[in-house]
Amino acid sequence: MAEGGLAVLFCGINPGLMTAATGHHFARPGNRFWPVLHLSGFTPRLLRPDEQGELLSYGLGITNVVARPTARADELSREEYVEGGRLLTEKVRRLEPRWLAVVGVTAYRTAFGEPKAAIGPQERTIGATRVWALPNPSGLNAHWTAATMAEEYARLREAAGRPPAQPGP
Repeated sequence: MAEGGLAVLFCGINPGLMTAATGHHFARPGNRFWPVLHLSGFTPRLLRPDEQGELLSYGLGITNVVARPTARADELSREEYVEGGRLLTEKVRRLEPRWLAVVGVTAYRTAFGEPKAAIGPQERTIGATRVWALPNPSGLNAHWTAATMAEEYARLREAAGRPPAQPGP
């Protein structure tokens, strides 16, 4: 665990139907979150969604902007994003991670009222927590490959002061 708490709190948009059914984040086959997390050096091996509890041992956490499950994120209303951003802000103030990583720049823009936000570190802070918008790992996001996403996630890992995770013995 990171000294003083989480190094990075990853925040998905909302649970997909597979995540809602299994209780595991990014559970849909084809979602690239877990492979990208590993490729970027955050984890020493590829974790399965049902191993999400292991994230804490690496100083990482995981949550969502909006709690309501949907088949697609575009089924969410602007109001749900804004309320989710408010609740997420409360959670971040309570947990005090070093970084909040919102997985999906469009979700970040809507939840925090920053329509011009781009992928990367943001000006916004929540208390002492810095904020980073990451590309959405959904298979529907064809603009980013797993390799280019891993490069961006690795930039966050480096900014968080985390060395690449090494496989154990």
